[in-house]
Amino acid sequence: MIIRSTRVLLATGIQPAEIEIAGDRIAAVRPLPPEHLAHPAHPAHLLVMPALVDSHVHVNEPGRTDWEGFATATAAAAAGGIATLVDMPLNSIPAVTTIKGLEAKRRAAPIDGVEVAFWGGVVPGNWHELDDLATAGVRGFKCFLCPSGVDEFPPVEERDLRRALPVLARRHLPLLAHAEWPAALRMIPAGSDGRVYRTWLDSRPPGAEVDAIELLISLAEDTGARIHIVHLATAMALPALRAARARGVPVTVETCPHYLTFAAEEIPDGATQFKCAPPIRERETREALWAALADGTIDLIASDHSPCPPAMKASGDFLAAWGGIASLELGLPIVWTGASARGFGPERVAEWMSAAPARLAGLDGRKGSIEPGKDADLVVWDPDAEFVVDETRLHQRHRRTPYAGMRLRGRVHETWARGRLVYRDGGDDRRV
Repeated sequence: MIIRSTRVLLATGIQPAEIEIAGDRIAAVRPLPPEHLAHPAHPAHLLVMPALVDSHVHVNEPGRTDWEGFATATAAAAAGGIATLVDMPLNSIPAVTTIKGLEAKRRAAPIDGVEVAFWGGVVPGNWHELDDLATAGVRGFKCFLCPSGVDEFPPVEERDLRRALPVLARRHLPLLAHAEWPAALRMIPAGSDGRVYRTWLDSRPPGAEVDAIELLISLAEDTGARIHIVHLATAMALPALRAARARGVPVTVETCPHYLTFAAEEIPDGATQFKCAPPIRERETREALWAALADGTIDLIASDHSPCPPAMKASGDFLAAWGGIASLELGLPIVWTGASARGFGPERVAEWMSAAPARLAGLDGRKGSIEPGKDADLVVWDPDAEFVVDETRLHQRHRRTPYAGMRLRGRVHETWARGRLVYRDGGDDRRV
């Protein structure tokens, strides 16, 4: 099979090319023959790019499949140009902190279509499970420094990490850390109005992220283990991260589409669809995160897709509502809308949302670029097409998202996962 286009994003830039696919791999990439320049396989305004790798997804199956399951999550991923997702170890029951938990995940996950990989979990007392989980193929490990929101995935302390990190360093696997230091979180004063967004924002100050990140940097220096900071939401930690990277500390960073799109000043009271942790901060922070992506301090963008049943968001009380944002299939247009408005090109988006997440998960030998030998993971999309987000057309299990009604730029036409067409936009957004 051959896919042809006048706009293919390769390592050398966007150019006319044809991609030969044999089985699930790219067999060859060649210049587009002259006879096809006038009549490519796809309209000339469509761009063929490496399919996205989303390295931060909460699928929740088994145990909380009514929140999100593999069938709906992979359908949403395919509709968003994602050919690979890496599933987080918590919110499912059992959590992936033991081999038993990993086996339960694998039994539930699909074996074809969008590829699913797994992170393991580090919790107090499970350090003896980490070698077995690594051997079984988890791509790395996730931990929380503050309460996770679910009892079966408790937070770790420094002593837990000092026991776990040497194992991860020896196995050359990263630790992904939810970096908010519990001692820096603020008690909510009695009588505070939970419907006011500022009440939630003030309870999770930027200093909590800074304190946790400084500890993690110190642990990375002491142990040589790779540390990855998930969902960075504050600019206050950027100087420490830049300094650590200048010293050669093995630390990487991600942020999320919601931190790059929304601002605290714009969130209405009672709008709990915007609740997440760390919280969405002010416009100034949003712009600083974009600048940190531009200069390489932040390595990648991942969705942190964490949906829940609508009733868990329905109260309008930010203190009581579940904290998580659902955006799995909207990531590419969300990021492209913001990136293109700031002068970034598709090649930067492909780095942030495909190549860098593939590297984090150790999948870059197969994914993240269009070149011979790599998996035939491709997204065909129109960077110029605009659309309004209609919740009723989303593929995730529960169709509530803070992006509802927003006009976004960039529409996915096809997604290919390991040589198989898994999504085609037929006007009604049907999965293949």
